[in-house]
Amino acid sequence: MQTNIEVGILGYGAYVPRYRIEASEIARVWGYAGTLPIKEKAVAGIDEDAITMAVEASLNALKRARIDPKEIGAIRLGTESKPYAVKPSATIIAEAIGATPDVLATDMEFACKAGTEALEDCIGLVSSGMVKYALAIGTDTAQGRPMDALEYTAACGAAAYILAKKSGETLAYFEGSYSFVTDTPDFWRRAGESYPQHTGRFTGEPAYFRHIVNAAKGLMERLGLRPSDFKYVVFHQPNVKFPMRVAKRFGFNEEQVKPGLLSGVIGNTYAAATLLGLAAILDIASPGDRILAVSFGSGAGSDAFSIIVQDAIESKRDLAPKVADYIARRKAIDYSVYARYRGKIKMR
Repeated sequence: MQTNIEVGILGYGAYVPRYRIEASEIARVWGYAGTLPIKEKAVAGIDEDAITMAVEASLNALKRARIDPKEIGAIRLGTESKPYAVKPSATIIAEAIGATPDVLATDMEFACKAGTEALEDCIGLVSSGMVKYALAIGTDTAQGRPMDALEYTAACGAAAYILAKKSGETLAYFEGSYSFVTDTPDFWRRAGESYPQHTGRFTGEPAYFRHIVNAAKGLMERLGLRPSDFKYVVFHQPNVKFPMRVAKRFGFNEEQVKPGLLSGVIGNTYAAATLLGLAAILDIASPGDRILAVSFGSGAGSDAFSIIVQDAIESKRDLAPKVADYIARRKAIDYSVYARYRGKIKMR
C-alpha cells in the first residue's frame, strides 16, 4: 500500500521495565533441562501495566516530536493485555499525556501485530488529512502459563510513534507497506481465561514463516526492491531462532538483523516487539538508510513496511532515552518476585 501523500515519523519512543528474570531461573523452578530460547526477559513491576508503559513510550515520542500533545488528532493503541476488559485504554493514555479532549482514541487488537495495525491506521489518518498528527502505540505485559514454553519468552515493553506528513522535521518516512492475512489458528485465548494457548504444529511454517515471508516478499515486489537494498531489517521476534531463520531465507546478513533483534535480551514483547526493534534501529541509523520492518500476529497476519531515514534523525534521537538505555538499567529478580509481579499467585 502506498499513500497519495507521504507520511513520516515525527517522533518515536520506547519503554522497557527494569526488572529481568533469567530463563535459567524459570527452568530451575520447573526442573527443565532443555535448551532455553532466550537468556532473560523484561518483567513489568507491580505498579506497571500496558497503560503505564504506553504512557512512558508516548512521552518519549513527544520529546522527539517536539509538539504540543493537544495537536495529536488520533491515538491508536495496539495491545493484547489491556488492564480492563470493558473500558478503553487509549483514553487513559490520551488523558495522561495531555492530548484530550479533541482526539480520536481507540484500542486495537491483532495479537502481536496490533502495534503495526495501529501504525497502518495512523498512516491512513494522516495521509487523508483527517488529522495533523497521529500516535500509534504497541504495548504488552505478555502472559505465559506457568511451565508453558511461552513463560520463557513472554515479556513486557512498549513503543510509540507520532506520525505526520513527510517534511524536513520527520526523522524517517514510509516508502510503502503490505499486509498478508489468513485464518491460521496457532495461538488464542478465550474470554475468561488467564493464559493463552497455542498449537505447536501451527506456530512455525504455516503461521509465522508463511506470513512473514509473504508480507516481506509482497512489499519488495511492489516497490521493486531486493534484500540488498535494506541497511537494516527487523522481523517479529518470538525468540531469536525464528527471525534469524527467515532472514537466512531472504539472504539478509547478521549486520542487517542484529541491531533490531531484542528478543535475546528482553524477550518477546508481543504487540511492541516489532516496534521496539524498529526503535532500536532508529537509535543508530543514518540518513538515507532503508529499513524493512515486518510484524506477525497470531490468528494470523503480517504487516511489512519500507522506511527511509531522514536527516532530522541526527538532531532528534538524543532527545529521549534510547532502547539500549532501558536495556542497560537492569535489575534481576527471582521466580517468587516474578510470580508476585505478574499476578501468578491467585489469592481468591
